[in-house]
Amino acid sequence: MTNNSEYLIGLDIGCSSIKAVVGELGRDGRVTLVKAIKSPMRGMRRGMIDDAKEAAGAVNIFLSSIRRDFPLSLKNIYLNTGTAQARGVMSRGIVAVSRADDEVSHYDTVEVIRASQEIKLPSNRIVIHAVTREYIVDEVSGIKDPVGMIGKRLEANVMLIDVFSPAIKSLEKVIKDNGGEIKGMVFGPLACSRSVLNKNQKELGVALIDIGFSTTSLAVFEDGSLLHTAVFPFGSSHITNDLAVGLKISPEAAEAIKFSFGAALAKEMPPREMIDLKKIDSRAKGSVTRRFVAEIIEARLVEMFQVIGEDLRRINRFGKLPAGIVLVGGGSKLPNICDLVKQELHLAADLGSADLSLTNLRDNNLSIEADDPEWTAALGLVFLGHDSRSDDTAYKKEVPAFFKKLWGYFKP
Repeated sequence: MTNNSEYLIGLDIGCSSIKAVVGELGRDGRVTLVKAIKSPMRGMRRGMIDDAKEAAGAVNIFLSSIRRDFPLSLKNIYLNTGTAQARGVMSRGIVAVSRADDEVSHYDTVEVIRASQEIKLPSNRIVIHAVTREYIVDEVSGIKDPVGMIGKRLEANVMLIDVFSPAIKSLEKVIKDNGGEIKGMVFGPLACSRSVLNKNQKELGVALIDIGFSTTSLAVFEDGSLLHTAVFPFGSSHITNDLAVGLKISPEAAEAIKFSFGAALAKEMPPREMIDLKKIDSRAKGSVTRRFVAEIIEARLVEMFQVIGEDLRRINRFGKLPAGIVLVGGGSKLPNICDLVKQELHLAADLGSADLSLTNLRDNNLSIEADDPEWTAALGLVFLGHDSRSDDTAYKKEVPAFFKKLWGYFKP
């Protein structure tokens, strides 16, 4: 670390843990990942603060630990937001091309995105993303970049993602009160997609499923753009609760059993292998088979994937995404979960891991986090933060709509 170094933070505040990845911006246009940090989170429920005092205490401890090693990095925080109240709606913007020679300019693309956001929302909701699906020039559709084309009218079909503003403002306040400055808020599935999905997957058609502690997010991409998104009010904590009830043990013991002995497909577990519950929880009695534990887990996961499947059916994409399903989030780390997804959603499925080909690593141990689906959001936030500052990036064209116009967090 040097005194002239500039850092940014990808901050993922979940209901059970806070994770952050610190990146150093280099003169060569690359970002160097220098540290990954994780600690317990309190005071959050379904992506929202429900106990301000507890949440502030947890965030204070976490940010203080970062400040000691990277004091200036707290001025460049890119924050994950993925509350259960987030929703995506399609909107269309229409403007007249501004130049006398009818050549579409960058100014026109900014204005048409701005026009797409002129919709009526309840006073307690706010748009945090305007993601362009396609441009239309004089009724010619399917255009990815209209700049330089000739026409009199420019339209844009845009996915607007709006959220419950009190939830966002509460998170913002907790971070600001503890010395942090938010440069951008990013919807969780978009942050994850930046780190784990490639251009070909997005072109062919792919669904990203992020299984968090108390919510699960879905983002569907097709033709290179975001087609659909949804957030569901269930997550890995529901599996833990089922185990606690079914095995008559504490939630803490159930969480330990879930990841140490659990699996997503009961038929893959040995029918006679026993778990001594007393070794996990001193208050528990008796023993159970690993298959019984897997049966409880599988039953809950099947319910979850059935709900997601119905959502895919509503947009006519059930079993129709050539690049299949990519799973991320802490809840996706159960053995055999990809096999269960294939069974329930009729698509190929893989665990997501971050692509570090365009980054440097200060510590080779960070490659462990890159392979862990639990870290995809924090890593994606760092990449997006770097993208927004770099002139040499494939995301540069999306910066006006994706960053600079986001709720005033980005300076022009």
